[in-house]
Amino acid sequence: MTPYDPIFADGPGTGLAHPASYWLDTAGPLPADDGPAPAALDTEVAVIGGGYTGLSTALHLARRGHRVTVLEANRPGWGCSGRNGGFARMAFGRLSFSDMVSRFGLPAAKVLFGHTKASLDNVRQMIREGGIDCDASEAGYLKVAPKPGRAAALAAEARLMQRELDYPAEFIDARTLQRDHLGGAQSFGALRIPDALALHPLKLAAGVLRMARAAGAVVHASSPVTGWRKDGATHVLSTPHGTVRAAQVVIGTNGYTPPGLHRDLDAAMMPILSHIIVTRPMTDADVAGSNFVTGHVLTDARKLMFYWRRLPDRRILFGGRGLIADTPGRTASHRDYLYRELIAKYPSLDGIGIEHDWHGWVAFTRDFLPRIRCAADDATVHYAVGYQGSGVSLSLYAGRLIAARIAGDAAEPAIEAAGHPVRPFPLHRLMRIPQRALFYWYRFLDSRP
Repeated sequence: MTPYDPIFADGPGTGLAHPASYWLDTAGPLPADDGPAPAALDTEVAVIGGGYTGLSTALHLARRGHRVTVLEANRPGWGCSGRNGGFARMAFGRLSFSDMVSRFGLPAAKVLFGHTKASLDNVRQMIREGGIDCDASEAGYLKVAPKPGRAAALAAEARLMQRELDYPAEFIDARTLQRDHLGGAQSFGALRIPDALALHPLKLAAGVLRMARAAGAVVHASSPVTGWRKDGATHVLSTPHGTVRAAQVVIGTNGYTPPGLHRDLDAAMMPILSHIIVTRPMTDADVAGSNFVTGHVLTDARKLMFYWRRLPDRRILFGGRGLIADTPGRTASHRDYLYRELIAKYPSLDGIGIEHDWHGWVAFTRDFLPRIRCAADDATVHYAVGYQGSGVSLSLYAGRLIAARIAGDAAEPAIEAAGHPVRPFPLHRLMRIPQRALFYWYRFLDSRP
């Protein structure tokens, strides 16, 4: 069987079950969808992709009275919406606030930060309105210095956010971090952002699916879009079962976008695998040895960052980038690599073992910025992609913004930084070669003080 790679494959499959994961094992019964699309269907808005972006778009359009149909290749929440680490943060890709200032200037950076805050508030609102039981907790976010030399930049970031945003970011020194949050061998201080949620991502996707269907949206599983043409002003989408005709189309496929779906997105994204392991529950001795007591969601200050958190049942979820190809041998090797890196952080946990692991594709753009916009030559085609692996909050917010644009609701302002045309990668189909070299270079940079 040929390994799946979104750069080359026509699609992610048809009707595939959710992949094995800790989230699937603990999600409980998943809600029904509307089954495969029928032989002929007319709708006002067709949404390609049944993850957070697509389901949120459908929900917010249906609430406004629009006829909206979601076309999902496999199962709703099958992609990264049901596989991520469950970090809902104030994030615009991987940009820190100082990065935003450097790229866009201080006034625009303040506006963009406001959008990231609104995106997290939107997650809270959706959970509250839908009564979604997704184990959400107000966790806060710690960006940890894995080496002493990385601490100064985190302290400077906290001061910048305090001064320019009047936002209560803070720098936690190494002693306080190790006493109150987590010990181990790589805890040399942290930037603390008090706003973040820890949650169960597949339960969240299931909750938004229920909300969308209750509002009147139709969500078809096992219905990949295999062809797309225009008939006058009408979009005609082919599925394995027939055709869907729509006045407008929304693309929410992100890391699973097949080549040829739409010319705006051809060669526009680099899909990169992100891999997660989950340990057995920590014993009292494990907790005492590591002092892993924090409920915050965690990343470290690296080029190839790791992300991790303590789960409600005292397991540790630990993830990172770096897997190039989706093959069994390389997956097993990378699983072992992640475990070694976890133990390097917390040597006292050696032997805790891995009970779950899985992986999925996240999408990076050439300039590392997400996109939420209309197609360059067709205002009836909309897309939100390129979340750079930090899309839980932004993807749900993007669906709300796209729905507002389609509905002509000027009360929901667009994100200017996400509205520029996306530049294609040169020699896109050969990008796995320089990607490998780049990852080696990043690991070298990460090894330095």
